[in-house]
Amino acid sequence: MLPPSLRGWAGLTAALAALVVVVLGVLYAGDSGPGRVDARIGAAADGVGPPWRDIALATDFLGEPAGAATLVVATVTGCLLLRRPRAAVLVVAGAGTTVATATLLKHLAGRTIHGDGNLSYPSGHTAFLTALALVVALLATGRLGLGRTAGASLVLAAALVAGAAMGWAQVALGAHYPTDVLGGWCTALAVTPATAWLVDRTAERSADRTADAGLRERP
Repeated sequence: MLPPSLRGWAGLTAALAALVVVVLGVLYAGDSGPGRVDARIGAAADGVGPPWRDIALATDFLGEPAGAATLVVATVTGCLLLRRPRAAVLVVAGAGTTVATATLLKHLAGRTIHGDGNLSYPSGHTAFLTALALVVALLATGRLGLGRTAGASLVLAAALVAGAAMGWAQVALGAHYPTDVLGGWCTALAVTPATAWLVDRTAERSADRTADAGLRERP
């Protein structure tokens, strides 16, 4: 799922994204209000009216449990129809691990919005949709046989589109600060490639064990 040509690029991107997540988490730990950047960006995007609010609500639904489950099931079904079971595993593992990481980071950072009970950093909605887009882009890169430049461009473009769409919706609806969105996006960039590498390694080791067992059984 993680083409060899992209492993170096993905590793560097994941490391930089993880650094951004940590830095933002430290900067805004325990905060309950927007920073300067949040205030400037939020003033331009917050409080949109129809029809943009309806679009934001529809986008937000894709990160809610029912919407997310629908997207995951549809994507897994597509992977199985394409006879890519490893991709189907990554859809579940990648999205699940990314959301779990974002949830853990929320409790560690302790940043809130609209009250003490609303943990906001990083945005789980943004992390989820970005992770799903990354998996689909990695699958497309492998199937199309794209090289490093084209593959990296496709993966980054998919992450940007998904992250920007969900991030805009979260800020427009007042559910997250812009830096929460950036943190969620970077969480997906850090976790999903690492999960893809682990899925590949697990599948390769399983195949090697099966091959070794077959050789031992031969007379």
